[in-house]
Order: sequence, then structure tokens, then C-alpha cells
Amino acid sequence: MFSHVMLGANDIQESKAFYDAILGELGYKPGVIDQKGRCFYFTDTGVFALTKPIDGQAASCGNGSTIGFAVESPEQADRWHAAGLANGGAPSEDPPGVREGGGLKLYLAYLRDPAGNKICAMRRL
Repeated sequence: MFSHVMLGANDIQESKAFYDAILGELGYKPGVIDQKGRCFYFTDTGVFALTKPIDGQAASCGNGSTIGFAVESPEQADRWHAAGLANGGAPSEDPPGVREGGGLKLYLAYLRDPAGNKICAMRRL
């Protein structure tokens, strides 16, 4: 459904270090910086990217927005969360764990990236 996701970042190198760590826990290679200073993570199914806003304003989080990353297990979600905290991320919502509702049982781990964007690791149980 999606070709790419691009998030604003105020400090590309700081955000790259954060995403290199958490996406590395999911088996992805470090991001690549292009000639415009943007950072890209290429996969077979899409692209995740970081950029300074082109309007010159500071990057800010989308209130009510969350970007979710699929994980293979609760243990991988925990490693993802720990890598994020160790690399400039901040906790968001409840600690990682099982959430149930609407007939679904999920393992979720939430973080805020260095620019304040809310992200999540999720595994359906």
C-alpha cells in the first residue's frame, strides 16, 4: 500500500544513529545519506526516510500519528525498544507489553524518536 514513509528530523545524524540502531535490531542495513542530506533506508517493499523539512521550519511530531514497525517476536520488540532508548529515544505510552482489544492481542513497544515522532514495534499474537 505504501511506497515510502518520510519523517522530519531536526538533526539528521542524531536521527540516523537512532534509526540505524532500532532498524538494525530488525535486520535492516544502516541508512544512506544522499547529496541533499536526507537519510534513506531501502527495503524490497518500500523506503523509510528522514529529512529536514523543506519549508525551513523545525521538524515536529504529528499529534495523533504513529509509525509502526513489524517485528517477529516480543523479544525482538524488546531489543528494538532498548536500542531506541540507548540511542536518543524516549519512552512513550506504557512499557512494552501485551495489549488486547477489539478481539486482537498485540505485543507493542512505543518510543519517541529524537525529533519527537511516535513510533511503535508491533507483533500480532
